[in-house]
Amino acid sequence: MKLSPVEQLFTLFNETAVILQEELSCSYLEALAETGENLFQGAILQDELSELTLKRLKKVYEETHLVKYSNEDIRKAYQLVILKGMKENVQPNHQMTPDSIGMLMGYLVERFVKQPAFRLLDPAVGTGNLVTTVLNHVHKEITAIGAEVDDILIKLAYVNANLQEHPVEFFNQDSLEPLFIDPVDAVIADLPIGYYPNDIRAADYQLKASKGHSFSHHLFIEQSVKHTKPGGYLFFLIPNGLFESEQAPQLHEFIKENVIIQGLLQLPPTMFKNKQSAKSILVLQKKGEGVQPPKEALLVNLPSLSNAVAMDKILTKIEKWFQDNKG
Repeated sequence: MKLSPVEQLFTLFNETAVILQEELSCSYLEALAETGENLFQGAILQDELSELTLKRLKKVYEETHLVKYSNEDIRKAYQLVILKGMKENVQPNHQMTPDSIGMLMGYLVERFVKQPAFRLLDPAVGTGNLVTTVLNHVHKEITAIGAEVDDILIKLAYVNANLQEHPVEFFNQDSLEPLFIDPVDAVIADLPIGYYPNDIRAADYQLKASKGHSFSHHLFIEQSVKHTKPGGYLFFLIPNGLFESEQAPQLHEFIKENVIIQGLLQLPPTMFKNKQSAKSILVLQKKGEGVQPPKEALLVNLPSLSNAVAMDKILTKIEKWFQDNKG
């Protein structure tokens, strides 16, 4: 039976990563980044490999030509091998934004951001799956920037973007430290949930906790707003309980002062393990001259994303909202 393009690419990434993992005595994810770099450069870059391993790799690489695959095929296959690697070496901060959410984010970015060319920031870029999903689904000229503190994740993100030929600028740093970037037109982020351990750095933020550790997701919102141009949009994947925590009053105040809530799209509960882990997409617009709030915010409870009929109805409702509120 003939393999699909994604299955063919998965086999390529997986086989070559396993070979490199054994030879280099490194983790699967590190080996995956190495094989991705080899494929992008069109050469085997590891000097310390044995002759036998070089021959094995060369044979597999020569049988595959990436140019015949779409960006989405490459992204999906790469995502699957990363997920395999994450299962083998589970770390709580290594999680990937599901495809369906990335595509929905892409749709929202396309509809809200009117400029034909704009700058986009993902301050929690991880493996680059969310940002490359958006880049693959938004048909505009985007200059993308990603920041990530984890060394392995950002290397995977860099290779991910290269294989899909997306010119993303990456910063390997804690995004809550100073970001030396020009203001952007839009931000996307699957917000890292939890407490931020650096109380000294958190003290520089308006959304710092009055006592104890501050919420990292609150600080990410503030940092993102700071680096967005007036009138720019922010698209956050948030926990449904974002506005119910003990630090929520400060967040309410910050949002009232700095941004307009354009929309809140609650994702179907079936996407999540339990009610506590359920999430929504929050759409904000930074205040600025001439920026007007919508007549009413876009409030949507999304049905199962696999229910085509129900999704069509919801998308029709969303399009009607854009006509009434965005002209």
